[in-house]
Amino acid sequence: MWKHLSLNKLPYQLIFIDLPGHGHSPLLTGVGDPSIAEMAIHVMTRLRALKISDFDVVGHSMGGYVALELKKQMSGCQRVVLLNSNFWEDSAEKKRDRIRVADLAFKAKDLLIQQAIPGLFFRKENDNEHIQFLIEEAKYMLPESIAYSALSMRNREDHSETIQTFSSDFLLIHGLNDPLISMEVIRERTSKVPIKVVELPKAGHMAHIEQGTEILEVLLAFLRD
Repeated sequence: MWKHLSLNKLPYQLIFIDLPGHGHSPLLTGVGDPSIAEMAIHVMTRLRALKISDFDVVGHSMGGYVALELKKQMSGCQRVVLLNSNFWEDSAEKKRDRIRVADLAFKAKDLLIQQAIPGLFFRKENDNEHIQFLIEEAKYMLPESIAYSALSMRNREDHSETIQTFSSDFLLIHGLNDPLISMEVIRERTSKVPIKVVELPKAGHMAHIEQGTEILEVLLAFLRD
């Protein structure tokens, strides 16, 4: 997903990790209920294998939830960027929707993908090429992987305390037109904690594609502070 950004402009060593069930990483099996925390354990295992003890992390959407677990569990996790993500648990309505998505993944995976991805963009008529690319890429995911991801997000814990404890280490970047998490809710939640928030006026949930240039500028400024 990060190929849409010119990340070579960042003066850092970059590590890209396929979360379980994504890319070339196999789905987690035999580890109990679907879990963001379990995903984070496997990321931590990979980082330790690479002998990386201190790092910053940028997580988009579900990746942001994994990043929160990394910050909670690893002292070497320094700055965290939540991109189109959040730090509280799902509402009851959202939890029901996660179950619906998991069910649809088995019944009509391709239809689910074709309907869901365009709606993530603010101006989908301007991003048709990216949308079609993402749809074709998503078709390679197994129904089990989509369902596991949906249920992992449903089961995740609230990380408001983590944000309160390490507020200066966090940056939240959000599309003003994100259909999954409204900017109004973001403002309400972040008004209670001293966390830096950057709003992108021309982006929906896929801000790294829709306003990639602006995101690179924000990342450079935050990570070198």
